[in-house]
Amino acid sequence: MLDIDTARRRIVDLTDAVRSFCSGHDDGLCNVFVPHATAGVAIIETGAGSDDDLLDTLERLLPRDDRYRHSHGSPGHGADHVMPALIAPSVTVPVQGGKPLLGTWQSVVLVDLNRDNPQRKVRLSFISG
Repeated sequence: MLDIDTARRRIVDLTDAVRSFCSGHDDGLCNVFVPHATAGVAIIETGAGSDDDLLDTLERLLPRDDRYRHSHGSPGHGADHVMPALIAPSVTVPVQGGKPLLGTWQSVVLVDLNRDNPQRKVRLSFISG
């Protein structure tokens, strides 16, 4: 279980933690899951602007205003509850010889737009192949 603080970052790179977790296993599948109703996990390129592009896209798709029926919390918080329909709460990565089979530019990231709760848990699990 990873404890992640997203107070200062809305996209958090989990790739090193996933690699470390997988190093104790052989072949199989690594599942990365966030048990929260307002966060998701994605595989994207980071550091070349794609992470900011993803945030900009989510802000265009899910504006922070009063249009949402789910209206408690900070303004636009309802958007946080819709986001996991776009960025799923989990991803599964194939692993071979203890190494995640990610592409050259792929990173596993936590996506969290919710400003009301910056403390997140991420569960890593492994299924042997």
